[in-house]
Amino acid sequence: MVGVNGSRSGPALVDLAAAEAALYRAPLLLVHVWPGRYTGAYRGRGAVPSRADAERLLDLLTSRARLTDPRIRVRTELLDGNAANLLTQASARARLLVVGHRDDAFARPAWGSTTAYLAYHSSCPMMVYRGSVPADGPVVVATSARPEGEGTLAYAFARASLVSAPLVAVHMWMRPGAQEGTPVTVPKGAYAEERAAAERALAETLSAWTARFPAVPVDHLVVNDFDMAFTIERALHRSRLVVAGTGRSGSFAELLCSARQSRAGVRATSPTVLVPPGWSETAPAAMTKPGRTAAH
Repeated sequence: MVGVNGSRSGPALVDLAAAEAALYRAPLLLVHVWPGRYTGAYRGRGAVPSRADAERLLDLLTSRARLTDPRIRVRTELLDGNAANLLTQASARARLLVVGHRDDAFARPAWGSTTAYLAYHSSCPMMVYRGSVPADGPVVVATSARPEGEGTLAYAFARASLVSAPLVAVHMWMRPGAQEGTPVTVPKGAYAEERAAAERALAETLSAWTARFPAVPVDHLVVNDFDMAFTIERALHRSRLVVAGTGRSGSFAELLCSARQSRAGVRATSPTVLVPPGWSETAPAAMTKPGRTAAH
């Protein structure tokens, strides 16, 4: 499922969603939320397009999606109301929700309000298009090495296997005192024990997945909380895909949301996938019928 709104990145967003549908041999649902009847606090200040404009947008994007692969089954849905709430409800019927970064990412690198809301409320994994879709590079997954993060690793390993890419598993450990906000001092040994414990936890967590996906080359990377933001930013520029879980703290999602795209004049980075806690692979039956649905 892809949420479209007529922005400049819309065609590229549909291209990405269509490529994902073709990759997984799944139907594609194009959803546009028309704000015509919405009168809430988040209604835009500009002119509201007519319902005919919204339907024409869906028709054009449907034609574009079929250019990627004519065999893709495409359905459209035109909804009325608040985009964040309606896309959250619709995500319960999808195996993947594709959304875009704000158009003016150079000036405001953080995600838009709708994407930020969906990051914590989507029922299915959410892919954020950030201006580029690299064809090479590893799949990078940020893992907490906790049981609730199994869904994130499942998605990352399955994706790396599907596209024959190496996987880099990144695990963050906290320096003593950093989580409580107290001044952090470097002890004798420079956190050797904490780092070793993090490396063991990561290795133990990955052991079952490497056995399940023996053909996927896996690199382990352990970093502390101070270095994590830079590590995530570098991964966005060097990988084909970055995968993270929203988790109980949402720290990885926050880092991805605020990662700078305009550094050194480079605006575009690889897509990001956020996996909700407890997610497991399913195939929603609600997306199998072609055609258009108009919801009010």
